[in-house]
Amino acid sequence: MISTAAPCYLSALGLVNALGRGKRDVAAGLLRGDTSGMVEEAGWLPGRMARVGRVRAPLEPLPSRFAADDSRNTRLALLALEEIREEVDREIRRHGAHRVGVVLGTSTSGIEAAERAIAHHRQHHALPDDFHYRQQEIGRLAPFLAEYLGLQGPALTVSTACTSGGKALVTARNLLRLDLCDAVVTGGADSLCRLTLNGFASLESVSPALCNPMSRNRVGINVGEGAAFFILRKEPAAVALLGAGASSDAHHISSPDPSGAGAEAAMRAALAEAGPGLEVGYLNLHATATPKNDEMESRATAAIFPDGMACSGTKPLTGHLLGAAAATELAFCWLLAQPDWNPEGLLPPHRWDGEADPDLPALRLAADGATFPGTRVCMSNAFAFGGNNLSLILGPAR
Repeated sequence: MISTAAPCYLSALGLVNALGRGKRDVAAGLLRGDTSGMVEEAGWLPGRMARVGRVRAPLEPLPSRFAADDSRNTRLALLALEEIREEVDREIRRHGAHRVGVVLGTSTSGIEAAERAIAHHRQHHALPDDFHYRQQEIGRLAPFLAEYLGLQGPALTVSTACTSGGKALVTARNLLRLDLCDAVVTGGADSLCRLTLNGFASLESVSPALCNPMSRNRVGINVGEGAAFFILRKEPAAVALLGAGASSDAHHISSPDPSGAGAEAAMRAALAEAGPGLEVGYLNLHATATPKNDEMESRATAAIFPDGMACSGTKPLTGHLLGAAAATELAFCWLLAQPDWNPEGLLPPHRWDGEADPDLPALRLAADGATFPGTRVCMSNAFAFGGNNLSLILGPAR
C-alpha cells in the first residue's frame, strides 16, 4: 500500500455540455460566460416551457453488442470518453487492464429511455423491442464503460445526487492510494429527463427564465445534461487534486442547513488536506439559484474567506448537471488552472441580474474580464440533498 497522503494527478479531460463538445469549445464558452446553450423547450413540464442546458452535438448509437446499454446517458458518456480514449489506452498499455479502474457518478442514469418505453407501452400495450431494463439501472454506467474499454480493475458507480461526480473522484483517489489501481477513469454523466425536471418543479425549484444565482430575485434551477471524465493517476501531471473535504449535516431531506455549517465543514476539510500556506485563487460556487442553497453557501463562503474570494457560479452557462455537475465544474477549474487553455488567466463571469440579496453576505462575484488575483489554485463546491456536502481543490502540481 502507498501513503494515504500520496498526491494524485488529473492528467486528461474529456467533456461535453451545453457550452459545447470538447475542451476547446467548452473553455472558450466558459471564459465568455456564454449562455446561448440554455434553450427554452416544450414537452418537459405539463403546460409550460422549460429552460434546459441541452447538448447539441450529435449522439451516435452504441455498437450493437452494447444495445442493452444504449441510452442518452451512455451516449453522452462515450462522447466525453472519445476525447481521452488515446490517453486511456496508454494507461492500459503501461499498467495492464487489471490496474485501471472506472468510478463514475450519475443520478438520472438512463431514465429517459424508460420514459420513452413507458410512453410506448401506454400506446401499444407492450414495451418497445429496443428497451432493456439495464438502460435505467443506476449502477450500470461504470461497469458498462469498463466493459466497453476492456478494463478489469474496479468498476463502480456513485449516486449521491448533486455531489455524485465529485464523490466519484474521491472514491477513485482512494483506489489509487490503496494501491488497487494505477489509474482510474472518473467523473460523471447525466442526461435530461422528465422525471428530474418534474421532480424539481414539484418542489417549486425550477426557474422558467435563465437561473439567477445569488440574486435577490432568484427562484430556482435550470436542469442541464452532459458528461465530464478525467484520468486520475499516481504518475505526475500538470494538475493535481490537492484536497477534498466532505460532510453530511443531514439537516433535511431536500433543504440545506441555512447556517451553512455543513458546507463550511466540507470547505475547511478540503483546505486542511491541501495543507498550510495554500492560496486559493478562485472558488467555483455550487450556486444553484435556489433560495436556500445560495443563502447557506454565501454564509459558508463568507465565513471561510472573510476578506473575500474571487468566485462565480457557472450553472447559467450549462444548467445544473446533477450527477455530472461536480465533475463538470471541477473540469472548468482544470481548464482555468492551465495556461494552455486559459492563457490570460481569466475567470468565468458570474451571470445574473446584478441585484444582490441584502440578506446575504456580499461575495466577490467575477465580472467580465476578471482574472486570477495570483495563484491558479481553484476550489469547487458541490452540495446535495440530505445535507451531502463536498469541496474539492485542484491546481498546478507542486
